[in-house]
Amino acid sequence: MKWMSQLLACGLFLLLVVPKAQGKEYDVVVYGGTSGAVTAAVQAKRLGKTAVIVCPDTHLGGLSSGGLGWTDTGNKAVIGGLAREFYHRVWKHYQTPDAWKWQQRKDYGDKGQGTPAIDGKQRTMWIFEPHVAEAVFDEFVKEYEIPVYRDEWLDRKSGVTKDGDRITAIKTLSGKTFQGKMFIDATYEGDLLATAGVSYHVGREANSVYGEEWNGVQTGVLHHRHHFGPNAVKEKISPYKVPGDPASGLLPRISGADPGKYGSGDDKIQAYCFRMCLTNHDENRVPFPKPEGYDPAQYELLLRIYDAGWRQTFAKFDPIPNFKTDTNNHGPMSTDNIGYNYDYPEASYERRKEIIKEHETYQKGWLYFIANDPRVPKEVQQKMQKWGLAKDEFTDNGNWPHQLYIREARRMIGEFVMTENELLKKKPTPDSVGMGSYTMDSHNVQRYVTPEGYVQNEGDIGVSTRGPYEIAYGSLVPKKGECANLLVPVCVSSSHIAFGSIRMEPVFMILGHSAATAAAIALDQKLDVQDVPYDQLKTQLIKEGQILEAPAEVKYGSNGINPETLKGIVVDDAQAKLTGLWQTSRSAKKYVASGYSHESNTRDGKAAARFETKVPQAGRYEVRYAYPPNSNRSSQVKVTVQHAGGSTSKTIDQRQTPPLEGVFISLGEFEFTPDKTAAVEVTNADANGYVIIDAVQWIPVKE
Repeated sequence: MKWMSQLLACGLFLLLVVPKAQGKEYDVVVYGGTSGAVTAAVQAKRLGKTAVIVCPDTHLGGLSSGGLGWTDTGNKAVIGGLAREFYHRVWKHYQTPDAWKWQQRKDYGDKGQGTPAIDGKQRTMWIFEPHVAEAVFDEFVKEYEIPVYRDEWLDRKSGVTKDGDRITAIKTLSGKTFQGKMFIDATYEGDLLATAGVSYHVGREANSVYGEEWNGVQTGVLHHRHHFGPNAVKEKISPYKVPGDPASGLLPRISGADPGKYGSGDDKIQAYCFRMCLTNHDENRVPFPKPEGYDPAQYELLLRIYDAGWRQTFAKFDPIPNFKTDTNNHGPMSTDNIGYNYDYPEASYERRKEIIKEHETYQKGWLYFIANDPRVPKEVQQKMQKWGLAKDEFTDNGNWPHQLYIREARRMIGEFVMTENELLKKKPTPDSVGMGSYTMDSHNVQRYVTPEGYVQNEGDIGVSTRGPYEIAYGSLVPKKGECANLLVPVCVSSSHIAFGSIRMEPVFMILGHSAATAAAIALDQKLDVQDVPYDQLKTQLIKEGQILEAPAEVKYGSNGINPETLKGIVVDDAQAKLTGLWQTSRSAKKYVASGYSHESNTRDGKAAARFETKVPQAGRYEVRYAYPPNSNRSSQVKVTVQHAGGSTSKTIDQRQTPPLEGVFISLGEFEFTPDKTAAVEVTNADANGYVIIDAVQWIPVKE
């Protein structure tokens, strides 16, 4: 990609594609400049369709070219199609000597998130500099001769023309009109879908809406190090200007509002931030500027956090090539601007610009404060002073990222809604058009005052999906009757917590690709997008390298036992009905399927699990229970088998290795009939350690 450096040098980076005409009818009109928008347009052209990108952005690629170079990949094996090609082209760039301007390739090494960043076998690279990503996206649109209209903002009042339930054209604020047969909304905000009258949701649904556990208000849940608690700040911190005195008023950036009842819904969204590209290489370093409107009082809470002994400021300065970083939020008061984005999804363009500017001021001020305020601990300040903005990134924006991290905004309510139940494999997912695998990840939503009078963050959630999961085609299309020719690969139809995993950049590229393929089939057969034949779509996507279903070795990893290889009926803990607080794990060396669960060692009887099935025919079955043993387990786990003759209780010592292949223990043989539910119940009542659930097996006994 030698041309890349030449383009940058001559300042023509934004002029790769100069549209010559506007007013023709396109087969596919893509609104948005995100990574998913580019893959959608490229795929449409690959299938022989005319396509245009209309976007409010001046730079293509969204967050992928806006600072998020430390890719949240999850399981790389399920990233296929044009998404994988993007990372392959990044890899090709870093094979050239010119790519390593400030650092030698051998010195960077194979840094990654537990796996190598440079994948020689599959010729991909997952970690990169922002300008490299942007050049790859621009290379795509140049290669496929896709016209790109930049800085074009949809007229959200009257900019969508419909004939019945079909969009015929969109109009931008500049007065340009783009006629199309199919439309794809690939924005982070979902402006086109909203203007077209498609149903959507903003905020967190109550857990009761979709039968979830991790949606809604999550007071008391402290999964990560982004809160005030044992894993971050052990000392309780007063939120008041005068510690302990409510009459003195709250410190800045702490809400005095009630956070809401656990599990309830609200209209709040997880925090935004800029993913910053920083460097400590003096030749390329720009000292942190003092932002206009800087107010050191905004960071008083941070001083109290430091005074409590917290020293993890630099934990997410993740290294990307050429002595740079993708710097992300880490800790109880970091780059996330908690609570200052609630109105962003529905806000006017003018108000959104104000919100973006406020985030910029806060985040630049955070950096400047740490680097310059004399009250900051000396060892932290001296280290921060060695860092700065990268001089050769975002050169037209003062070296500051051009894209705010819109972690969520609107989410369509489409033909199918993805929820945590599909991601955790508790319910099947119909009509897969791609896969995700990243943790269900929500950043903090609010910073509030606890009933005890201390500051706390709420909303930060990190729950494993226990391996890759499928994403339904129905989550990309509106409800039947709302819009017949619109696909939505970014603001997909999903619950808040499910979107916390789906929202990763590789997934947006995967879904952009699949959306365009579906659009092409709908065009060829003159169908509504809701009526695209899935078998045909599936065949085409597989042909194009999309991965729609994970093979067993990817689903279960090296430690997981494929349930399909076991006799009889197997119900995994992912299918169990749970009450109380359970967490998933994959740390044991052997388990059934893609992981197991444990309760929180509270021993309070509030954590319970119920495994249910229906036997195909009456008879005697041996019931087996699986658990990974450990010395920290309970030696007195209460298990009850419900069978045709009633119920039978057993006590299991989970510190001992299960006698059946080191995985299962037999609970006995019992009679079961098809008309009655067969069940095994487990509780943490009277436990003396962690209670583990993995799987239950019913094996017919031959007479």
